[in-house]
Amino acid sequence: MRRLVAELEGSIEAVFGRGPLVKGTVYEMARKCGKSSCACARGELHRSMALSWSHKGKTRLMSVPPERLMELRGKSEEYQRLRGARAEVAAIGKKMLAAIDQIERIRREEP
Repeated sequence: MRRLVAELEGSIEAVFGRGPLVKGTVYEMARKCGKSSCACARGELHRSMALSWSHKGKTRLMSVPPERLMELRGKSEEYQRLRGARAEVAAIGKKMLAAIDQIERIRREEP
């Protein structure tokens, strides 16, 4: 149980993190514009950076200007760290409850 508490403390530290975060993932998009005379029609796709996230069950997409790329990428990575830490806290919580249930079974006597 002490080991689980130590794991929990480490995960909770990550939850309180380093700074602001932005929900979503920053990634590079490559697409065609549709003009038959454009280079993208020959396979040289237009590239741009985007932030993708879900809101009320729908995927949202925002174009990321070059001057905000590093900022949004860092905040997005912080969000991913928080979500990972949240999953770890949930898993540790399940293990702790299982351990407590086992302790109860061991200690319980028949009336």
